[in-house]
Amino acid sequence: MPAFLVLLPVAAALLLVTVVLAPLSLLAGRSGRMWQPQRLALYAFVYVCADLAGVLAAGVVRLRCLGGGRDREERLVTLNYLVLARLLGFLVKCSGWIFSLRVEVEPPIPSSKERPRDGMVVFARHAGPGDSILLVHSLLCGAGLRPQVVLKQFLRWDPCLDIVLSRLPHCFVPHRAEAGTSDAIGSLAAALHPGEVLVVFPEGGNFTERRRRRAIGWLNRTGQFKRAARARRQHHVLPPRMEGSLAALSGAGDAGAAVVFVAHTGLDRIDSPARLWRSIPLRTAVRATWWRVPDHAIPAERQARESWLTDQWSRVDAWIAGEWSDPTPTPPAAP
Repeated sequence: MPAFLVLLPVAAALLLVTVVLAPLSLLAGRSGRMWQPQRLALYAFVYVCADLAGVLAAGVVRLRCLGGGRDREERLVTLNYLVLARLLGFLVKCSGWIFSLRVEVEPPIPSSKERPRDGMVVFARHAGPGDSILLVHSLLCGAGLRPQVVLKQFLRWDPCLDIVLSRLPHCFVPHRAEAGTSDAIGSLAAALHPGEVLVVFPEGGNFTERRRRRAIGWLNRTGQFKRAARARRQHHVLPPRMEGSLAALSGAGDAGAAVVFVAHTGLDRIDSPARLWRSIPLRTAVRATWWRVPDHAIPAERQARESWLTDQWSRVDAWIAGEWSDPTPTPPAAP
């Protein structure tokens, strides 16, 4: 009920804005560089409506799972993943229509028939608005996997995320990570079953140049001079936070889970409201790549694992640098 009291007036206000102004955006054409306010208002309205629909769907799922029985919990999880898949699919489709969002993945995402017969831990770069939505959508709707996400505590302010994710395996990380956070991440990884994937963002937040400088300064202040030197050579990523990442690796080893790294670019330059404004609609596709690391290539000793994880993150940084220097011309903006 509190969620509806907050979201309904917001949705009503956004509906008024979009009904009055959004048609002007469509008249300008999808490739036009105008009507950013209308596009943003329209997407905000779409997002709030999706949130409301998710809350309603979660209530229906709860009513359908009131009965007892050993399969009740599994049915509850399955239906909530279905709700999440439909909501994410709707938001991604609307993003394509409103913002001209395109996603290109190389190598292609394996289908559910091609995926490994074990659990999986995915370490993903975190940069740009909506990148986590695209990643979880790709895993859930593209690869047919069940994602378990490590995400920030403040996202619980989103009523739909709070309700739906709380019914699925997950880990909300508080602003100041507590001692038990790494244990919780490790436990999720150790309990992975075939078809399940733990999603970890080792950087702990969206990449910005300011955060990069702050992270390097913190490494220097805490005496981690070698890591700071490595981080200075990585211009497109933040240095990975070790405790949670190492806990996920340890749990993955216990569960026999695969380890995969994901790099992407295309949204990372949108790191401020001003750049978001200038970037609408999107002129280039979001491009992503991924690679799996064999079990035997992951060191067992902690210090070696830290160095190995930093090496993998250097590979992420190098791939992004190569994409940024790609000479392929972008289409000019419409007059």
